[in-house]
Amino acid sequence: MQPVAGQLIVGQPVAGIGLRAPHLAEIVRERPATGFLEIHAENYLAGSPALQALESLRSDYALSIHAVGLSLGSVEGLDEAHLARVAALVKRVEPALVSDHLSWSSVDGRYFNDLLPLPYTEESLAVVVRNVQHVQEALGRTISVENPSCYLAFAQSTISEPEFLAELSRRSGCGLLLDVNNIAVTAHNLGLVANDWLDLPGEAITQYHLAGHAANDADGERILIDDHGSRVSDGVWSLFAEVVERFGRRPTLVEWDTDLPALPVLLEEAARAASVGGRGAARAA
Repeated sequence: MQPVAGQLIVGQPVAGIGLRAPHLAEIVRERPATGFLEIHAENYLAGSPALQALESLRSDYALSIHAVGLSLGSVEGLDEAHLARVAALVKRVEPALVSDHLSWSSVDGRYFNDLLPLPYTEESLAVVVRNVQHVQEALGRTISVENPSCYLAFAQSTISEPEFLAELSRRSGCGLLLDVNNIAVTAHNLGLVANDWLDLPGEAITQYHLAGHAANDADGERILIDDHGSRVSDGVWSLFAEVVERFGRRPTLVEWDTDLPALPVLLEEAARAASVGGRGAARAA
């Protein structure tokens, strides 16, 4: 299976935004300039005016589908009905990219409203490889798997997160969606060095994500929360420039899901992502 590139080309400084309900009518009406639009698959699984609007945007924008409910880390396997609905959506809108998270979110037919972590062991790696391969067979195409934001580490883990992702990609053939904000959040919360996290196979990286985070105090310690509720921080911008300098340009998404700003603010962040990505690539050259 080969990745479907569409209009999103590795090596180009293309930056896009998430398509969120409060902005939908304005984007349909104004058709603002942005590199691509990304949707959460679970918001478009049933026929609706939003799905009709999305189909009308396909002529002007490349699309990316970012699932949040496939539960790739579930030891019980995948929800076949849910996977079938996601596959039907992918076939219907033909996105350039499809992705989900290195996490689990369901057990015994019940879904949790969160992306839950899993220990990084050979056993869990085998589970995720199996599930990712099953998704790719159902879709007839490769998907990308996103690194999570972490707030604790499992004592049982025997593999580092970058090693886990690299091996997942090698065994399953999947791509990697590198969330730069999640690297910053994880590194801070677990006392790691963000640059040390970047030991990844660059050829597997298909896309970057950027987002804002919040800081909270927990028992006297400062923790970072991946809330997608603010502008990208200066530290994440700096790390993003280093990522691009190391791995090169990839389609880059600015995520903003809570405390959603006016559309021009989101477009401004995406334009900055394209600019910073271009400068990082120039330094690498």
